[in-house]
Amino acid sequence: MFFEPVTVLLFAEDTDIFTKGQFTTGISSHTQQDGSDLHDYLDKLFVVMNTDYPNRKNLPAYLDAFPYVNGGLFSKPHNAPNFTRRSRNVVIESGELDWSAINPDIFGSMIQAVITPEHRGGLGMHYTSVPNIMKVIEPLFLTELYEEFEAAKYDPRRLNKLLERIGIIKIFDPACGSGNFLIIAYKELRLLEIKILQQLQTLQKVATGFEPNQLELIPKAQLTLAAAFQRPMFSRIELENFYGIELDDFAHEIAILSLWLAQHQMNMKFKEAFGTGNPTLPLKEGGHITHGNATRIDWEKVCPKKVDDEIYVLGNPPYLGARNQSPQQKEDVNTVFKGIEGINSLDYISCWFYKASRFSFNNNSEFAFVSTNSICQGEQVFLLWTHILSLELEISFAYKSFKWSNSAKEKAAVICVIIGVRKKAKKNKILFDGSLAKKVINISPYLTATGNVIVSKRTYPLVPVPALVYGNQAIEGGHLILSDSEKNNLLKMSPNANVFIRPLYGADDYLNGNSRWCIWINENNLNLAQSIPEINNRIENVKKFREQGGEVAQSLVAIPYRFRYIHEAKSSILVLPRTTSERREYLAIGFLTNEAVVTDAAQVIYDPEPYILGILSTKIHLAWVKAVGGKLKMDPRYSNLLCYNTFPFPIINQEQKQELERNVYQVLSEREKHSEKTLAQLYDPDKMPNGLRDAHHQLDLAVERCYRSKPFESDEERLEYLFKLYEQMIAEEKTKGTLFEAEAKPKKKRK
Repeated sequence: MFFEPVTVLLFAEDTDIFTKGQFTTGISSHTQQDGSDLHDYLDKLFVVMNTDYPNRKNLPAYLDAFPYVNGGLFSKPHNAPNFTRRSRNVVIESGELDWSAINPDIFGSMIQAVITPEHRGGLGMHYTSVPNIMKVIEPLFLTELYEEFEAAKYDPRRLNKLLERIGIIKIFDPACGSGNFLIIAYKELRLLEIKILQQLQTLQKVATGFEPNQLELIPKAQLTLAAAFQRPMFSRIELENFYGIELDDFAHEIAILSLWLAQHQMNMKFKEAFGTGNPTLPLKEGGHITHGNATRIDWEKVCPKKVDDEIYVLGNPPYLGARNQSPQQKEDVNTVFKGIEGINSLDYISCWFYKASRFSFNNNSEFAFVSTNSICQGEQVFLLWTHILSLELEISFAYKSFKWSNSAKEKAAVICVIIGVRKKAKKNKILFDGSLAKKVINISPYLTATGNVIVSKRTYPLVPVPALVYGNQAIEGGHLILSDSEKNNLLKMSPNANVFIRPLYGADDYLNGNSRWCIWINENNLNLAQSIPEINNRIENVKKFREQGGEVAQSLVAIPYRFRYIHEAKSSILVLPRTTSERREYLAIGFLTNEAVVTDAAQVIYDPEPYILGILSTKIHLAWVKAVGGKLKMDPRYSNLLCYNTFPFPIINQEQKQELERNVYQVLSEREKHSEKTLAQLYDPDKMPNGLRDAHHQLDLAVERCYRSKPFESDEERLEYLFKLYEQMIAEEKTKGTLFEAEAKPKKKRK
């Protein structure tokens, strides 16, 4: 692409690679003002810079003055476009900017700005800011290298070994985009190298008497070694140890260019520190950046592994949930996970986690990726992490969910985690939560400081409790659902229609006090309903809607007077919205009378004993939901298969049930004292009435006494206990059989 060599030339004339202004002065002095011959001038210039000095013949002095660049940048044909007077002036005026200060990693932001949102989303491309890159490379390898540097500060032999080590470290980004991770990793290793060499110089000065006040701090043997030790002052960190794979051809070329620019900038820093350094020209290999699909390429061919290689795989691979993947990306997932069942729900980024695990298996490699938090939620944990952990790998560090931020336009609206993985080791792991870093014994795939217990979906509860099911699905085009005004108009025209109208609740209605109604007809009163013209018209409209719908809708054409499902309660319904706010301390749930109809926007238990609400409306249950369930961004999504059916709760006696029920009634009583407020308002943590908060606290204590006599002090402690109990109960279930399956299975639908 023409953009790359021009950028390098503008950069070169501001950073002492060329003489000051050599490129733009040449254009202004040796091309026509109307720009008509500029393309020819640039084509010749590119050929000259790709020609070594002995092979140049009969060149004008102004072209021969340009140095031999090589490195592949000018070896490819870069047919310059035709220029006008205006575009020629733009190139010349660009030379007035200070290109020496350009940060190569900004190209990632530029790419995100110029690529259309649709194309960027389809590729899963998201520019990663430098602070977020540092969250990856510091715990992955940089912090440990600096710790080694501090420990070796007065030992030249150890410093020398550290120099040798960082000189052969391989960095591999299998979704490198414009190369940001590789650029920052390269720069940080070069900066550490400079610090090590400066420390060796300091030791030499001490040993030869320049700083006598420090002599007593250093053993004599080390002083002798330092005095004799002379490290050649050039960098051992080469771009040939940096590897990448990128699908987009433009980003691939930018990555190569950016690494070249970063190398020269670091060479200048090196020269500033020591007065000498590696020559920038002719350019050498600008990293091993492969253009291709990382899900299909053999990573070991891109980044070959030797027995003693120290390799760090890192990056920000494309996200793309299962529903957003193209047919090609679906096929990529199937190829990577060939022979593994149940992969249709996996995020696209799972391919990188799985391939990195295979790449790191049984060798000295570690990896860390930025990812959406969905990779550690819900069924994805079982589908992916069971395979990763089976390779004798462990999570070495992790950042819990945080909101994505970078300096690019149209920032990605995602919630991310960062996860590092390595071979099992008897070392502490580090769990980051915001600005807090905690050393822990283990990090689970749920990013909790617990064991590696993985929860899988269950079709019936682990304990003897009634089934939690979805509310009633309608599929009626809105013709059986009424607003307040529609209900009032219907009753005004046909007062006898009152018998067919019931209050309707979706999750939002229940939480925010919205008022809706539905027409509820059964086979026994169908004839009466059809005798009311307004209702009969609605039934006919439902029929037309279903006739024009999909396969499921068409299967319901024969029953246009009713919802698809028609579950009813005998006495009461426990309503549990499918999504709750991340801010809430408790699930906002409660009871409705048997007259109510609940849609499938919520989940329900029909005719439960009151103590069931007590179990579900507690901190310990919400901690479980947040740990093992899915999320919508940061908001927990409740799943009957993953949250309710898996929740480990001990068998309790009648006396314990009665104690829970007393506390449930107290919670409901406190709600009634504030009947003017919606449930959403009552459970806003900043507005929750003190009486309701106290009632919930007493309920928490009562439920936790069912587990043990001592209250839990934190969610971490609750989860540690719950995961152990879950593991124990699953083991007992396998030994004794499915104890509660018969009584816990959902009953047949009532019609």
